Amino acid sequence: MNGLSKLLVIVGSTAVGKTLCSLQIARSLNGEVVSADSRYLYRGMNIGTAKPDVVEMESICHHLIDVANPDTAWSLAKYKRVACEAIADIQDRGKLPILVGGTGQYVKAILEGWNIPPRPDDQSLRSELEAIAGEPDGEKALMNRLVELDPDAAKTIDRRNVRRVIRALEVTLFTGEPFSAQRQKSPPTYDTFVMGLSMSRQRLYARIDARIEAMVRGGWVEEVSQLLHQGYHWKMPAMSALGYREIGAYLDGEIDLVETKQRIRRASRRLVRRQSAWFRADDENIHWYEAGEYDMSTMQQDIARWCAGRQPEPGYHPKTG
Repeated sequence: MNGLSKLLVIVGSTAVGKTLCSLQIARSLNGEVVSADSRYLYRGMNIGTAKPDVVEMESICHHLIDVANPDTAWSLAKYKRVACEAIADIQDRGKLPILVGGTGQYVKAILEGWNIPPRPDDQSLRSELEAIAGEPDGEKALMNRLVELDPDAAKTIDRRNVRRVIRALEVTLFTGEPFSAQRQKSPPTYDTFVMGLSMSRQRLYARIDARIEAMVRGGWVEEVSQLLHQGYHWKMPAMSALGYREIGAYLDGEIDLVETKQRIRRASRRLVRRQSAWFRADDENIHWYEAGEYDMSTMQQDIARWCAGRQPEPGYHPKTG
């Protein structure tokens, strides 16, 4: 035994079934869930983010859900600090913390103990970069600058994620050191068992399409409308969540509902590809299970082996695309 505190982790692409799996495991193993989903943080964004519902959260204690308003920016450093506090609290009460989500940065920051560079106190540099992003071809110009200053960071950041591009440039320019070099790792804090849920792309895309239809029928458009009436706008970080701006375009009369859902489907597929690439890059540390067909008793046996210090070998379970 290594003496480190136990932390169970469940990862996978959007809509693959992480929530249901985590609830089943938490019930059977006296666990509590710590969310690793960047959009679950925000109040009032329930339908479009597919948050656990009230009944699910009442049956199992959840952390890092509905802790901020949509106009509040949560840095990676803040998430890591608060999540680690929640994990420690769960462990102190003799329960099993279960980190669950598809935001790969959040998961790796905790598992690898990232020492995250501080945000500069002076906001003038960030304002300057944001102004460039608003210019014609400004987003492309920012990414080109990041490629020049820190090619390693540029490789790991989606060029469409302008907020992350700006953050990397801000830190690099402020400190004079590449952003990628500053995200140093600390020695392991937890004894972890990382479980990945996998599903064929065909099945997952069909599942996503059905979920989008159900969300729209369930009031997703009304949810976005309510947020706008409350004064939240598209420049707020939370409102970049998948589907919210597409529905905003619909509410503004720019597109019809058919096109809205089509755009959300395309964006969802892009997200699946990004998440899959992120987690597959760490494939050797993840034990994969076929979502929807896994045997819960097998999962529990594997967790029991881990708790006893007999973690299954990497690749022990079959993986799909």
